[in-house]
Amino acid sequence: MTSPSSISHPPSPRNSVEILRFNTCGSVDDGKSTLIGRLLYDSKSIMEDQMEALERSADITGGGEINLANLTDGLRAEREQGITIDVAYRYFATPRRKFIIADTPGHVQYTRNMVTGASTANLAIVLVDARSGVIEQSRRHTYISAMLGIPHIVIAVNKMDLVDWSEERFVEIRKDFESFIPRLDVLHDVKFVPISALNGDNVVTLSDKTPWYQGPSLLGHLETVHIASDWNLSAFRMPVQWVNRPENPRDKELHDFRGFSGQIAGGIVKKGDPVLVLPSGYKSTVKEIHTYDGSLDEAFCPQSVTIVLEDDIDVSRGDMIVGMEDLPGVSSDLHAKVCWMQPQPLQKGRKYFLKHSTQTVQAVVTSIESRIDISTFEPERDPESLIVNEMGEIRIKTSRAVVYDGYRENRLTGSFILIEQGTNQTVAAGMLTAPSQAFNPEFTDYTI
Repeated sequence: MTSPSSISHPPSPRNSVEILRFNTCGSVDDGKSTLIGRLLYDSKSIMEDQMEALERSADITGGGEINLANLTDGLRAEREQGITIDVAYRYFATPRRKFIIADTPGHVQYTRNMVTGASTANLAIVLVDARSGVIEQSRRHTYISAMLGIPHIVIAVNKMDLVDWSEERFVEIRKDFESFIPRLDVLHDVKFVPISALNGDNVVTLSDKTPWYQGPSLLGHLETVHIASDWNLSAFRMPVQWVNRPENPRDKELHDFRGFSGQIAGGIVKKGDPVLVLPSGYKSTVKEIHTYDGSLDEAFCPQSVTIVLEDDIDVSRGDMIVGMEDLPGVSSDLHAKVCWMQPQPLQKGRKYFLKHSTQTVQAVVTSIESRIDISTFEPERDPESLIVNEMGEIRIKTSRAVVYDGYRENRLTGSFILIEQGTNQTVAAGMLTAPSQAFNPEFTDYTI
């Protein structure tokens, strides 16, 4: 399958502004919440009522300065303990780009929360305390960011003011990261920025305290990092969310209308393109493409559209409409990496619901192949179980075939969650390994 980075993105709609989703992660007290507060404050994205609320909540430090961390740490327990527990989302914009921020916890106890917040990110900011350097949580969160397929990583070396803006210390930390980043072969865009989140140095504007640093400020990098090619545009995928029928069957123009609605999860589709409906294998051609704003001649990921086919064939929620090239896998035997999120350990033989794109199927974990040792990134073979916040590789058998890609090729069609039957609690986030072979339409020729 062609690499997404080698495909140019179709032109964006006129006057549209790109949205960058990013998360902050790192160890406890590395300054994640303070950094977000500083970004919002220095970019003038804090509303007057928010500032007043901070002051009314006694968020003034002994030095008379606002505690910017409390812009995201809204829970009482977070403010009392000085740590982030839940994922907090904040939004701001500059003339160049819009941003959605996920402030994720640093404590190992809340690794699962970090995975949730990072799952949709284009970019991850891994904060490191310049005094402590690279510690286990730094490695853990960098590994998770790589496992989740986040294309862009920023290593923000924070609290540089507490080490006298030492270039030697910054280089030492960078070398520590560079010693293990090559082992995470999916990380290709990693930037290092020395900052002081508390004082704002190199966060929004460049600081005169780091004349030895030649890169952009953190916000400057966030505004300019190239994300247009992050989507997989090499193979068309559209999981069907619902069958679109007219609400008023007496409308003559819509009386026979039958379209299939969903969000395009990969590739580009044009009117007249031949397509397959999986897992059935029926073939047809795209007749029309509709959006809320009207009809289109072509659409691309991640647009939400309604597609009308030339042939009246059986398509329902959970099916996937795909292009005729770079076909996905179709199988009920799956291999995946998972992050376990439930206090009760994962053990083989347990039954769950597996939710993948727009379908939910029953599934059983047939084997636990390995557990990742976060200190070495090496797999420990055949563990008895996975406990909360541990990561490993498992095999799953589903009650019916799943149409999927490998997670590295497509984050939308290569990801899933496991749901506990009875409680409906999400117990694991999973990343599928690429199928051993693609679907072969010659074996199931349902051409109309």
